[in-house]
Amino acid sequence: MSKSELIKKGIVQLLNTKAVIKQDVYASTRKYFENLKEVLVKVVDEYNLQIENQDKRIQLRFQDKGEYVAQLKVAGDVLVFHMHTNTFEFDREHEVWKSEYVKGNVANSYCGVINIYNFLHDSFRYNRMNDIGYLIARVFVNREGHYFVEGKRQHGTGIKDFGTSILSPDKWQQIVETAVLYALEFDLLVPPYDDVKLISMLQMNDEMMNSQMRTGKRLGFVYNADDVSQ
Repeated sequence: MSKSELIKKGIVQLLNTKAVIKQDVYASTRKYFENLKEVLVKVVDEYNLQIENQDKRIQLRFQDKGEYVAQLKVAGDVLVFHMHTNTFEFDREHEVWKSEYVKGNVANSYCGVINIYNFLHDSFRYNRMNDIGYLIARVFVNREGHYFVEGKRQHGTGIKDFGTSILSPDKWQQIVETAVLYALEFDLLVPPYDDVKLISMLQMNDEMMNSQMRTGKRLGFVYNADDVSQ
């Protein structure tokens, strides 16, 4: 077989195997992201009923921002759920390779990713483009709907359960509620004095204030220091 024929054979083989797997992973991730949106609506309804005196300032609010983004406002915080459109493989040092589920079929290791970020609500309200958010969890889901979570305080959803746990609505709600609790407990700290002691007249202008004075939870502090349960 000539070199040209070998190349063509290799291309066809990959199209019929790896390319198909990646498309299946994408379809699966899309499906479970839509399920997540339904769970977010449910969470909003459940918790708003329990808010004392129906205080509108702290009511939860869900916003569907399109195919790949959803937002959940919780008091002064916004959780942004973002589905990446690509399929990923893990580096060879990752714990996923120790899973019997993956050892049995390498195709099971290909995953889509749904990231959960924590932003301040005021960052959106005042269009503060330089404000930063924090990745507090990311959910990996494969073509069969099996999943695991890496993130803050996400117990019982680790790699050891990959291959047995399906990303059901109940599992989604557990992930969402854990993220909400973490965001509410993750306080905005005063930045170090030396970082903010000087300000120009230009920055004091409203427009420049919104774009230049960056704000984020615990800005300037070690983020992982508060992560006692990862």
